[in-house]
Amino acid sequence: MADVHELLDTWLANVKDEDLLTELKAMKEAGDEDAITDAFFQDLEFGTAGLRGTLGAGTNRMNIYTVGRATQGFAEYLVKNFENPTVAIARDSRNNGELFVKTAAAIFAANGVVAKVYPKISPVPTLSWAVRDLKCSGGVCVTASHNPAQYNGYKAYGPDGCQIASEVADAISAAIAGVDTWNGIKTMDFDEALAAGKIEWIGDDCLDRYYDAVADKSVSNLTPEQVAEAPLKLVYTPLNGTGLIPVTTVLNKVGVTDITIVPEQKDPDGNFPTCPYPNPEIREAMQKGIDLCEQVHPDLLLTTDPDADRVGVACKDGDDYTLLTGNEMGVLLLDYICKMRAERGENLAEKVAVTTIVSSAMVDALAAEYGFEMRRCLTGFKYIGDIITSLSDAGQVDRFIFGFEESYGYLSGDHVRDKDAVNASMLICQMAQYYKLQGKNLAQAMSDLYEKYGYYHNKTISLSYPGADGAAKMAGIMAGLRETAPAEIAGSKVEAVLDYKDGVNGLPRANVIEFDLEGGNKAIVRPSGTEPKIKLYIFAKGEDAASADALMDKIEEDGRKLLS
Repeated sequence: MADVHELLDTWLANVKDEDLLTELKAMKEAGDEDAITDAFFQDLEFGTAGLRGTLGAGTNRMNIYTVGRATQGFAEYLVKNFENPTVAIARDSRNNGELFVKTAAAIFAANGVVAKVYPKISPVPTLSWAVRDLKCSGGVCVTASHNPAQYNGYKAYGPDGCQIASEVADAISAAIAGVDTWNGIKTMDFDEALAAGKIEWIGDDCLDRYYDAVADKSVSNLTPEQVAEAPLKLVYTPLNGTGLIPVTTVLNKVGVTDITIVPEQKDPDGNFPTCPYPNPEIREAMQKGIDLCEQVHPDLLLTTDPDADRVGVACKDGDDYTLLTGNEMGVLLLDYICKMRAERGENLAEKVAVTTIVSSAMVDALAAEYGFEMRRCLTGFKYIGDIITSLSDAGQVDRFIFGFEESYGYLSGDHVRDKDAVNASMLICQMAQYYKLQGKNLAQAMSDLYEKYGYYHNKTISLSYPGADGAAKMAGIMAGLRETAPAEIAGSKVEAVLDYKDGVNGLPRANVIEFDLEGGNKAIVRPSGTEPKIKLYIFAKGEDAASADALMDKIEEDGRKLLS
């Protein structure tokens, strides 16, 4: 481990930013060993998800210096591998987003990489779109997705609009390792670079093409007359993020116009004052929307996260509002897409759907029903994007019909190579309209699918391990599971242990362990790549909802003991 006090003194001697300097001086004067260690015990790791961390001073924090060092390394990689390189840059509503974008753009410009920058906040999928639409060599989106307000991040993209692959991340990391934070970063004045054409604003025409491309992915077979019989009524919240304009623009394009916005969460705000954890997976983030639903009585509550790449849904189910899980929405959308395509006479045997190793096994039942090919990949939408790209390279991109991951990310087209909550919002609303004409909401439609295919229930548990000690504990837990795998979990025999570190089914190596239990149930353990957490994914199938839930509870109980 680096000498954290030596690093602190080096930063005190070199930092020019007043806010960061004030934080460093306070850290030094207080002699807070925990704070100093956590700020400097490591460099923020640059991986396939780029950078992500809490805002503040130090090598383990998101600030203009860590962003600058990463950008210098990325710029050197682009200059080495592309002729006349260009990069697209976007940001969400998070604090310091504009500062980090301007910092990065000025560094790219000084290194001979033309930076094409969205002038306003914009969702992750619009960045993926811009990379390909503007034929860029790479991309950067300044975002921390659904993390709490104290976080920000830096996602890096390749020329295919996918988040970078591991070998590219390794090459960029090697370049970053050679950059001196204080003397090795080339930069220039942002406005001078703009005037010289080394930085360019991305125009509205690029966004207009994106909106048209999303609307073109509609699969609805309903006529305007059918829609007019029972128009959809929607409550929507962008959670103080980027989704408001893109989502409502596309919904209006396809005829969804009765939209009530949650007022407290309408405007961009990086402090996320009404939901400290702006994650559409959790009820707390959606509670303001649910409260409004009790007044407005819509067919659907729709929630996008701050960078509008993920979407959550709630609808009335009895006396309360039920939040559909990411797995349930993935199953519903895949079934709906297949229904619509089959109605049009398409041969689904030629089609491909993609999900991850930690997503619901229920999709396999859908594949057997409709005949499409179901592919699985590692966790992370970049792997789904890679499969779309491989189909495109083979001239078979029309085979792709849908991709999703259990963490609320969905994509139905090849217009981008990342999850797209704008695209998913359109599909969800059209699907809700389809079921409304049958007298059902989405919770009832999901119940019908459970009745037909079986009660495939899933649950994800996240256990936190903060700080330097936490990182070591996470590593120790994974090592212990590899050395001594449990013989049984929840009273069920462990029939197989799959260690993805060794490579499984031709997939890239990953720090994931899967325990396959008798009866077709399983538990998967995976450390998060972006947060100090270990995730436990639980898969249980029962004859009814109660038996599936009871088994999930048993697997969770034993799983928590394994990860303690």
